Amino acid sequence: MAIKSGKELIATSAKSNISISDTAGDGPNIKNVSETALWVAYYRAIESGRRDALFHDPYARILAGERGEEIARTIPYGKNSAWSMAVRTCLLDEMILRLIKDDEVRTVLNLGAGLDTRPYRLPLPASVNWIEVDLPGILKYKEEKLAGVQPVCELKSVRMNLADATGAKNLFAEVNALSKRVLVLSEGLLAWLSGEDVAALANSLYEQTNFAWWLVDIMSAALSRWLAQEGWSKATDAGDAKMQFAPHEGPAFFAPFGWTAAEIRSMGLEARRLHREMPLAWLWRMLMPLVPKEKREMYAQLDSQVVLLTRNRL
Repeated sequence: MAIKSGKELIATSAKSNISISDTAGDGPNIKNVSETALWVAYYRAIESGRRDALFHDPYARILAGERGEEIARTIPYGKNSAWSMAVRTCLLDEMILRLIKDDEVRTVLNLGAGLDTRPYRLPLPASVNWIEVDLPGILKYKEEKLAGVQPVCELKSVRMNLADATGAKNLFAEVNALSKRVLVLSEGLLAWLSGEDVAALANSLYEQTNFAWWLVDIMSAALSRWLAQEGWSKATDAGDAKMQFAPHEGPAFFAPFGWTAAEIRSMGLEARRLHREMPLAWLWRMLMPLVPKEKREMYAQLDSQVVLLTRNRL
């Protein structure tokens, strides 16, 4: 497989060619994992419309469409979840720009890119080589919506089902051969994979010696259980979008596969720093001293993390 330049989409895998629509009408039930990109884009649109926005994504609204808004409006706790996506997006923006500036990263490999628009909206050097990978349907949809919009850096798009292990390994090897310091980004991807799939991905990435960094976001096992109890699993499991990966070990999960956490950012703590806490968080903190210790410890585990992984220094 050859990676081609420009905005051309390369069909590397015909499997899972799922199409998506921005038209409302399906309620909270998510038909496939690609639809979650519409949902996340809607949250980015909400943040971008604030006077004190943490970032500006001028393309989020058109990408989200009616369907993205419908999912956010009807899924359990959907209206109150925009803060978490805003915080995650902001943290990853900061970390990506820092690594490009301070660590001379010149290639970003974005796995499960969805409707991410960083190659269009971030102040990236023109020399950055951005490679986005996702299913054919979602990339086709994004290409159509962003027709005529030019990326700020070199953008290459690969249509691929990452479940195709052989195809993915071939892609990784090609990127590794063409680049010296690669940052891998998998925003919002790992939650939808099994632990076995994440382990296999971690191994495959580590095999590439020029893959220096890997940015991931992971939820705690406690948060995963809570979301299931509150009805999220009913909405997502209706299609093929089942949340699975929430390791009990946290970032330590990646250590046996060659990756060490160089930086761990708690979503809860960062939300407070960025003034994007969940609704009524202030009241929650006031009441916590009155809650039994075991309950406080349980609630403290309801968190997600953005983690910067680096290769083990063996």
